[in-house]
Amino acid sequence: MADVSNKADIQPLIDGHLDAVYRYAYRLAGNVQDAEDLTQQVFLLAQQRLDQLRDAQRARGWLFTILRNCYLRMVERTCPVPATNVGLNLESLPADNRANQPIDAAELQAAVDELPADFRLVLSMFYFEEYSYREIAERLDLPIGTVMSRLARAKGHLRSKLFDAEPIRVGPAPAQ
Repeated sequence: MADVSNKADIQPLIDGHLDAVYRYAYRLAGNVQDAEDLTQQVFLLAQQRLDQLRDAQRARGWLFTILRNCYLRMVERTCPVPATNVGLNLESLPADNRANQPIDAAELQAAVDELPADFRLVLSMFYFEEYSYREIAERLDLPIGTVMSRLARAKGHLRSKLFDAEPIRVGPAPAQ
């Protein structure tokens, strides 16, 4: 039988962080069902491991770490999408034509959903968890160049999708 006394301890975490955890899960998973499953799994694991939370001020980061690990396990069970299927052109970046216009949340999620899971994870860690390149590299056990490359490609993809911009050339022109 489960220890019911932990139920009272987890409630402040749920009350304080449910929305943020769900938003992050939705950005990672790209759909409501998986986001709900991930969010539920995060708080279930948090309840089971509540004794591991040493500083209540760091609860959000702790929950995000649990979420990220749950997401990675979920991705491992699914078929990966090669980065070449996204159609990212590494030689160009789109011009910033709509810098001051608001971005539609549905458009943003659709553009994020097109990214491979590896790119989506790095993007989410950078923007949601506010990790530096080095911190992302350490947490995912990747070279920092890989993190920088994935983030640049993901941002370029989002710019091209969200701003309907014509790509501008970056780097040398291709040989003809």
